[in-house]
Amino acid sequence: MDYTQLLFPIAIGLVVYFFMIRPQQKRASDAKAFRQSLAKGSRIVTIGGLHGLVVDLTEDTVVVEVDRGTKLRFDRSAIAREVSSKASAGTDGVATT
Repeated sequence: MDYTQLLFPIAIGLVVYFFMIRPQQKRASDAKAFRQSLAKGSRIVTIGGLHGLVVDLTEDTVVVEVDRGTKLRFDRSAIAREVSSKASAGTDGVATT
């Protein structure tokens, strides 16, 4: 068997690993670390687009205050990102009419 015939499938496998699998694993690892680092007082956005303030945490869930006195419980996996303090400094996240 000619070893040059194995070169192409091995090269394709390496390309798939370095350009698809490895970056996805890094993103998943970063997301897990972010969710574990959540703290009370953090302003967050859920995967559904709901903005709120973290008021309580357990190992698996997060309680988010979305309006004065309105608290919702989410799984940690439902938290998409943290809102930067600069973006939220001018508003309290509540729409007024």
